[in-house]
Amino acid sequence: MKAFVNANIYDFKNFQKDCYIIFDKNIEEIGPIKEFNGADEVYDCKNSIVMPGLINCHTHIYSTFSRGMNIPFSPKNFKDILDQLWWKLDGKLNREDVYLSGLVYGMDSIKSGVTTLIDHHASGLCIKGSLNELKKSICDDLGLRGIFCFESSDRFNIDDCIEENIDFCSNKSDKYCGVFGMHASMSLSDKTLEKISNIIGNLPIHIHVAESTDDVYDCLDKYNKPIVKRLDDFKLLNENSILSHCVHINEDEARIIEKRKCYVALNPTSNMNNAVGLSDYDILRRNNIKCMIGNDGLGANITRDYLNLTFAMKNRLKSPTKFSLDDLKEIINNGYEYVSKMLNIKLGRIEEGYCADMIVVPYSPPTPMNSENAIGHVFFGIFDNFHPKHVFAAGKPLMMNYILTFDENEVYNKSILESEKVWGRIKN
Repeated sequence: MKAFVNANIYDFKNFQKDCYIIFDKNIEEIGPIKEFNGADEVYDCKNSIVMPGLINCHTHIYSTFSRGMNIPFSPKNFKDILDQLWWKLDGKLNREDVYLSGLVYGMDSIKSGVTTLIDHHASGLCIKGSLNELKKSICDDLGLRGIFCFESSDRFNIDDCIEENIDFCSNKSDKYCGVFGMHASMSLSDKTLEKISNIIGNLPIHIHVAESTDDVYDCLDKYNKPIVKRLDDFKLLNENSILSHCVHINEDEARIIEKRKCYVALNPTSNMNNAVGLSDYDILRRNNIKCMIGNDGLGANITRDYLNLTFAMKNRLKSPTKFSLDDLKEIINNGYEYVSKMLNIKLGRIEEGYCADMIVVPYSPPTPMNSENAIGHVFFGIFDNFHPKHVFAAGKPLMMNYILTFDENEVYNKSILESEKVWGRIKN
């Protein structure tokens, strides 16, 4: 058994001071430090906060090789961003690229305290078997948890996309599972939606919805209905589906999302970067829609999106009080709830019986810290300069004293060579 000692604990619900935590794969025992009787491995967490490993609830691991890529880029709208950057990149990724992207992005995530990734994948040169490559890199080799899908699109061989999603969803464990991936309404014809609807049964979907007005107007012009209504008409909005962004949905669409018990993944930093607008949290909250937080593949540090969501919503809703730290806590906890349901585990609390996915973050509060103000300390004092010292997943150390427990230099060297090949294929 392992143990954290002299630990202050905060799990977005409870705050406890000067505790010990005994754990293996799961948390076995918690108590005041004065009652600690020893363990096989002991880690001193003095002047630190022990928190649950964080979750990135919508990302694109394949974006890894975009960093530093130099191609002509002068978008006038969101569709141009897809055409000129992302669709050029994902269309040229092969099996090796998928695996290496997973390793690099996974390592960056560990350094950012993220222990679970919900990924929305695409790789035009490797559709079949691509999700297993991601599972191998993220879950098998790095020890993270993941929920994966392939973003079916009429840009690709749609039958291969469907087969890949269905095949991967047929297996699951407490470390990984699949959902049915779809890119967006504007890249999926009625024929394709009908084909998907006829095969997925009750599988949840993961899809971009109304990220930009391009997607909205495309659906209105072609099908004379809003996006969410179109998806619902094809009976695709199964329970636990993830609708990412939802920047431009209306009240009627929100009511459908709530009725179908879907989740919305908010991605504020990406939305601002792409200048597509920001989700209206008032509509989402008013309709009791459960929201989660992702970053849309923009880096690996999800705490940046915790910060940006809070600041952006205050600005979006034109009030310093319409989005509170309690709202943020609820959204973070929705992510733990979602992954716990999908993987059939208990995640997101530092309590007995929960998975030992934990991070240790140095923090010496300059003012009193207690259960009433802990979230304020974490938000303004920790997230603002977020550097976990130790990261554990399922009780196994993934990073100790800021150093990963596997050779990252070899991975980065391979990644440099492979990314040059990808860039060459794009330019040719």
